[in-house]
Amino acid sequence: MTQRFAKDHALLTDAMKEAGDIARRYFKSTLKSWEKKPGDPVSEADLALDTHFKEKLLTARPDYGWLSEETADNTDRLNKSRVWIIDPIDGTRSFIAGKPEFTICAALVEDGKPVLGIVYNPILEEYYEAVVGGGAKLNGEAIICSRKADLSDAKLIASRKSFEWHGWLDDVKNATFSHVNSIAYRIVKVASRHADASLSLTQKSDWDIAAADIILSEAGGVTTTTLGERLVYNRKSVNQRNVISCGKSIHPELMKMLETFGTAKSK
Repeated sequence: MTQRFAKDHALLTDAMKEAGDIARRYFKSTLKSWEKKPGDPVSEADLALDTHFKEKLLTARPDYGWLSEETADNTDRLNKSRVWIIDPIDGTRSFIAGKPEFTICAALVEDGKPVLGIVYNPILEEYYEAVVGGGAKLNGEAIICSRKADLSDAKLIASRKSFEWHGWLDDVKNATFSHVNSIAYRIVKVASRHADASLSLTQKSDWDIAAADIILSEAGGVTTTTLGERLVYNRKSVNQRNVISCGKSIHPELMKMLETFGTAKSK
């Protein structure tokens, strides 16, 4: 399977390495930024990276579709089997603030499933990648996610306040909670065993998730909704209801806990 996408992988690798150079030039510079809508920042770096990927990837693969956070959606992508899905900067708020808690995300999706993905933090030099059937890597070294099967003492990238509101703290005794601004970054940290699970309980978009999804999958993990549904990409709606990312062993326990999602658990 990896050979089918070898040329696409090489193309995306070159584009991503150049994207890292672009991001580093803008990082901690005098950066122009504004809000697309209240609470949704964007910067000139986002747009520069979007243009870079579009020129590199679509010039080489003009028959592929295109979906990016910073490009007006063109529904022609729905007629394409293969689609590039790009988030030029996932974690723009951190990028603007000069905090290295962001990633550049790029995926190739075929018939709704990611088959190739790269998630890159060019400041900390953390380069996550995966091709379907080829395993997942961090900086060239193979990674496998946690095989932990119970929620006690779990390392969670999630909101402790949300767990308290839903009455889930008793289900995750002695768990530790952390926050990471980039959704993709959260997911790949699960892939590399920095965390056991990541729970994002609000709506996310395809570009937030697709690249990290294939990386976690190839590391032995799974990404679903709170209902246990696998995510399908390049649909008419680019939104996913929520995102639960974890190892396969702990997934059943999370799904059991999440049966009460949306209501406060009765004691």
